[in-house]
Amino acid sequence: MKGTRFLIILFSILPCNTSVSRAGVFSFKRDSHKQDTTTFKSPSAEDNERCLKCHGQGKYEYPNESLKKHVKALMYSETIIKRENFYRSNHRSLSCTDCHSEEYTKFPHSGELRMEQKLNCIDCHGGDEKYAQFHFEAIDSEYVKSTHYKLQEDGFSCWKCHDPHTYKINIRNSENIKETILYDNAICLNCHSNFDNFQLLTSRKEISILKTHEWLPNQAVHFQNVRCIECHTKINDNILVSHLIKPKDQAVRRCNECHSQNSILMATLYKFKSKEQRHAGFFNGIITNESYVIGANRNEYLNLLSLIMSAGLIAVIGIHIYFRIRNSKKSI
Repeated sequence: MKGTRFLIILFSILPCNTSVSRAGVFSFKRDSHKQDTTTFKSPSAEDNERCLKCHGQGKYEYPNESLKKHVKALMYSETIIKRENFYRSNHRSLSCTDCHSEEYTKFPHSGELRMEQKLNCIDCHGGDEKYAQFHFEAIDSEYVKSTHYKLQEDGFSCWKCHDPHTYKINIRNSENIKETILYDNAICLNCHSNFDNFQLLTSRKEISILKTHEWLPNQAVHFQNVRCIECHTKINDNILVSHLIKPKDQAVRRCNECHSQNSILMATLYKFKSKEQRHAGFFNGIITNESYVIGANRNEYLNLLSLIMSAGLIAVIGIHIYFRIRNSKKSI
C-alpha cells in the first residue's frame, strides 16, 4: 500500500499537460519557463482508426448476424490503447498492422491471431544502419545478462518496461531532468510497486519499496532526484542507458559512489548533457545545474586557491619555527 501511494505521488507531481484528437493530432505543452508546443499528425492515423474505434475506448459494438442483433460489450483493459498515449510514443508514426497481422483488419478477429508471435525490440531495430547509433545489439546483450532475463520463460520481455503502445524516449529529449527521473522510475514501479503486476512474474510475497530502502538516508530526496537504474545497473559507456540489471545484493550502497568527484551519476543520469551546459570550473558542473551533491559540486579554482592558502599557511608556520629555533640558539 505504501509503495502504491508513492507511485501515485510520483505521477501527481509530474508537470505536463497533454491533449490528443481522435485524428491523431498531438499537442504537448511542458509546464516550465519554456513552453514547448508541437503538433504532430501521424501518417497512419486514418488507418489506425480502424483499430482504435474499438481498442481506443472502454467498449466496442458490432452487428451480430447470427443473433440478428447489435451487440455492445466492454473491452478488456489489457487491449485498450489510449490515443493520447500512443500518439506521443516512439511508435506514433506506425500503423497497427506494421506490427500486427493484416488479418486483424477483419472483424470479428480470428481466435488464432491471439497466438501470433509478438515482435521484440531487436526484431525491428537490430541490424539496421539507421539505428546503429543507439546500439540495440549491445542493449540486447546486456539484457540477456540481466537479472530480469531469468524471468523470460515466465513472460518477461522488453515490453514489460517498454510498452510498444506508450513508450517514449525521455532521457535524450527531455529538458527537465526531474521529469526524466519520474518517468523512468515509474517504469520500475509499475511492477515493483504494483503487486498485481508483480505477481504475474513471481510467486514472492509483496515487497514494500519504502521498507526495503529504509537504510537510505533522506529516502524521499533520493527517490525524487535519482533513477532506480543508477544504483541497480552496471555502467556501460557505450550505451546511453544501461540494461544490465544487477541482483539486489549488488546494488550501490556506498555514499561515495555518487557523492564524490567521480560521481557515477556523470556516467549515467547526466551523461547525455552537452558540455556547453556545464558551469565553467566545476568538475561535475552538469550536476550543479540540477541539484546539490556533496563532494561532486567541487570547483577546480576554489580547490587551487585552498591549496595555495594551505601552502602559504604551512610556509608561514615553517618560517616562524625557523626563526624561533635560530633566536633560541643565539640566546644560548
